Amino acid sequence: MARTASLSGFPEWLPQERLVELHVLDTLRKTFELHGFSSIETRAVETVGQLLRKGEIDKEVYGLSRLQDDEGEDAKTDKADPNALALHFDLTVPFARYVVENAGYLAFPFRRYQIQKVWRGERPQEGRAREFTQADIDVVGDGELPFRYDVEIALVIAEALSALPIPDFRLRINNRKLAEGFYRGIGLTDTAGVLRSIDKLEKIGAAKVAELLKSELGATDEQAGLALELASIRTEDTSFVDRVRALGVKDDLLEEGLNELEQVIQAAVQRAPGKVVADLSIARGLDYYTGTVVETVLVGHEQLGSICSGGRYDALASKGNRKFPGVGLSIGVTRLVSRILSQELATASRSVPTAVLVALNSDDSWSAAQDIAAQLRGRGIATEVAAKAEKFGKQIKFADRRGIPFVWFTDDDGKHQVKDIRTGEQVDADPAAWTPSEEDLYVRVTTA
Repeated sequence: MARTASLSGFPEWLPQERLVELHVLDTLRKTFELHGFSSIETRAVETVGQLLRKGEIDKEVYGLSRLQDDEGEDAKTDKADPNALALHFDLTVPFARYVVENAGYLAFPFRRYQIQKVWRGERPQEGRAREFTQADIDVVGDGELPFRYDVEIALVIAEALSALPIPDFRLRINNRKLAEGFYRGIGLTDTAGVLRSIDKLEKIGAAKVAELLKSELGATDEQAGLALELASIRTEDTSFVDRVRALGVKDDLLEEGLNELEQVIQAAVQRAPGKVVADLSIARGLDYYTGTVVETVLVGHEQLGSICSGGRYDALASKGNRKFPGVGLSIGVTRLVSRILSQELATASRSVPTAVLVALNSDDSWSAAQDIAAQLRGRGIATEVAAKAEKFGKQIKFADRRGIPFVWFTDDDGKHQVKDIRTGEQVDADPAAWTPSEEDLYVRVTTA
């Protein structure tokens, strides 16, 4: 992790580090599929109009153009052209487009997971890269989507994160209806503006947020104080309901949001105890969220920022009068893996998947060695064959450098033996029957 990158913001892992990342990806994939989510992949490129239709976020978007056009002249990208191409900055907006275009072929509610690279043009630092991998799950309905899916999504993510080699975590959950209804109830009509200001709370502090509310949104001291008081509420159970009502604000949308958030927290207390908190400071900056909103932090690593976020969106995808409401969460895989590696929270048991190196007695024995390797591979044992018939000591050293635990020998009489080069133990073996222990058969990722 201390290596100097030739181009910052575009992580490249060493083989042993990549095995840790693959373990994370495989764990997420298995958990998502156990809950019935289907895998999809969308194109890397979208039109600028598609990417920006729910908010101005052009500072994060990488435009795409050819170095030369058909006439050989320099290509120029018109940033104002909605048909110009750009790399996607998240997976939710492309997924919304995918749903609209393929609605006639999908069974709703549609449950999908998607693990892909995304790109954002921001200043690289730990936990923030220009190219990174996200793992998303969403459930999308046709016309309506029962609120129960908001609860389910939170529980699935809690289960998935619990299976990873990471520190303890907390899903911090709020509800946009609760917040918007409260702001409306105290007389702040630009609820989106208030949410954007509250979203900056952890970055700039309560005093500066209060100034923003007053200077940019015309809030009184009392209104700014109430908005910040709401944002200060955080509970590990449903007691937040009474605390909000004690503030004396009345609004139908507020009551709806309180009820929805109460359902999520109530289910989490029962099924994922200690993993979820009601945190009424969570706002999420993107405009398309309409209900449940989530951010997730690692306990003791809060400065890393959110490692999983998302929420409910009722109007992101539509086709004429047909709407496709959804709810989903996105895990920042690269951010997680970066922290796992930099803090040595987990390591791979070896740097290669290979369990066995088949040694060569002579260059003429290469074909026979390939037959042995094929038998081992046929039983799921990752195997390599030495490239040349060097002294056995050199072949053993080669296996050691590669991180391969076993070396296979065959003498001139056809007798087979396998050596564990870590312990020096060498035993007779049959290529049709011998198998390493379970812990040596596959690369294992263990926590520190």
